Amino acid sequence: IISDNPKQSSRVPVFIKVLDVNDNAPEFAMFYETFVCENAKAEQLIQTLSAVDKDDSYNGHQFSFSLAPEAASSSNFTLQDNRGE
Repeated sequence: IISDNPKQSSRVPVFIKVLDVNDNAPEFAMFYETFVCENAKAEQLIQTLSAVDKDDSYNGHQFSFSLAPEAASSSNFTLQDNRGE
């Protein structure tokens, strides 16, 4: 509560200890250059992607990928999460 009366307010130092800082954004595990042949079969696996994060994690990192909205509205490509397998 903020008071206009100086006698009812005080200042105290507060020390905040930051336990985790996400100073490294996730990135692909390697450089991927993917090609799709014109005679690729429906539901054929084209590319497997992996990501890494240089920040320490006590519980391990979990990533999810998604198609861009314009690609997601098309049925030409799909993504499948293999849950790290």
